[in-house]
Amino acid sequence: MIRCGFCGHEFPEDEGIRSCGKCGKPGGCRMVRCPKCFYENPPEPKSLKTLKKLFEKIK
Repeated sequence: MIRCGFCGHEFPEDEGIRSCGKCGKPGGCRMVRCPKCFYENPPEPKSLKTLKKLFEKIK
């Protein structure tokens, strides 16, 4: 889950809008746009995803 830094909307990373391809960064950026307000947010770090999966298994 990503929480938008602008509007606070929480959404799964796959529901976010991927990079626009117009920013000019080599290989494109990895930012994810909020589907509600289109604010660009960094993707959820891989280490955080791993920790979430670990805690889900423990429950």
